Amino acid sequence: MRRRRTLRRTVYHMLGGEGHSDLLVKVVDAFLIALIVLNVVAVVLESIEHLSIAHGPVFHAFDLASVAIFSLEYLLRLWTAVEIDDPRFRHPLWGRLRWAVSPMAIVDLLAVLPFYMGMFVELDLRAIRVLRVLRVFKLGRYSLAMSVMAAVARQEARSISAVLFVMAVILVLTSSLIYLFEHRAQPHVFSDIPTAMWWAVVTLTTLGYGDMVPITPLGRLLGALTAILGVGMIALPAGVLASGFSEQMRIRREEYREAVEKALEDGSINRSERRLLDRTRRTLQLSEEEASLILRQSVETGHVCPHCAKPLRGPHSHPEED
Repeated sequence: MRRRRTLRRTVYHMLGGEGHSDLLVKVVDAFLIALIVLNVVAVVLESIEHLSIAHGPVFHAFDLASVAIFSLEYLLRLWTAVEIDDPRFRHPLWGRLRWAVSPMAIVDLLAVLPFYMGMFVELDLRAIRVLRVLRVFKLGRYSLAMSVMAAVARQEARSISAVLFVMAVILVLTSSLIYLFEHRAQPHVFSDIPTAMWWAVVTLTTLGYGDMVPITPLGRLLGALTAILGVGMIALPAGVLASGFSEQMRIRREEYREAVEKALEDGSINRSERRLLDRTRRTLQLSEEEASLILRQSVETGHVCPHCAKPLRGPHSHPEED
């Protein structure tokens, strides 16, 4: 049992469960990232008919190899899920099931599911090819921006929901009014309110495809007001996300600052504390430059030597060695 647990922990570490600083973990990350990117490129190239005909067997063999690797990765992550430093995942069965319904686990499953579905269910080959593009979402595990944006979405869920609700109300209102103003003049264009909703979406997003154009004075006036209103409605969620992103990064920096100040309480940072800080930095998805800046600021505030992390006798002096 001891050997099995050790092997499982090693695999968990290789898959980045304990951070991505080790050389072996970085090699595994680089290989998986390259494979994901190549899969997306392959899907795009395979959609070109003459390339698909000329190199079909190559694309198929590459897809088989990719599915095998991604399937193995998924099974290994499922096997090692109990090693996650969280009591919710400790149970051999329920812990793994809880991991299986997590967002990234679902993305990992969707990366290989179209292939296996094609073996049992008759699917359009083009649909299977397009669904393979879902593998690009696996990059979210290695992307700081994706993880931060996910945290921002959770943090600003209420604000985003409020914005979406207001947009839905405006969408229904403008589509109903344009139907009222334009239906008699253009019964085949604005035939009903659901059809008019397409015009409202296109106008609110200021795209203006021109396939549905109001011709009555009231319809044109409403179109102008809807377009102006759409500029503000598109800018509103962007402002919410930008504000949430800044707030999320501030919270993460403050959490790391608290960890640094706690480590400096005794006036020095030993090896285990440095490892803990590095693990905290990776968990909070902060760059090494940001972490170094926070550490330097904490050191200067606490009058601690930035080289040996020992208390200074004066604001600019270094303790004499014994």
